[in-house]
Amino acid sequence: MKITEHNFIDELKKGNERALEYVIDNHTWIIKTVLKKHLYNLMDFYEECMNDCLLAIWENIHYYNPQKSTFKNWVGGIAKYKSIDYMRKYLKNMENKNIEEVIIAVEDQTHREIIANEVREETEKILSNLPEKDRIIFKKLYLQDEKIDEVSQDMGISKSVLYNRVSRGKKRLRDKINMQGGYKGEGY
Repeated sequence: MKITEHNFIDELKKGNERALEYVIDNHTWIIKTVLKKHLYNLMDFYEECMNDCLLAIWENIHYYNPQKSTFKNWVGGIAKYKSIDYMRKYLKNMENKNIEEVIIAVEDQTHREIIANEVREETEKILSNLPEKDRIIFKKLYLQDEKIDEVSQDMGISKSVLYNRVSRGKKRLRDKINMQGGYKGEGY
């Protein structure tokens, strides 16, 4: 069977590797464009991130819904969120390195700040889909690593209400990401 624009998605869902080759030949330009935008300072991660994007397409094609977005947008969403993951990975690696092992040049620090700002902006953009109170909860729990007990006490909310708000917020974010061409795999 010849793989075409009309059948490649169905063939991907069936696990046909030739359909993935079709995606590589005809749709990787989308991934490359997004990765160049987000990982321009981290070209060491570019190829690995590209491979992770293709693997995510292969493993998560069953989440693709043509009624919610085009395949191109869906692929772009995967690339965007994978590149954000790689920026976070880079920042985490920089934080974990022993200061005696690394001489931090001004240029490296600038790259790190740019990447940190991009991650912060993307995080704010994602969280902007939540009501203000939920945004505060998510920031305290997931960005400031506060314990559920602390957040419950600080905000004057019972733990059960807090768990419900977090659960509804996660669902809202997953739905929003899926509508914008993201995917529902790997924690999104």
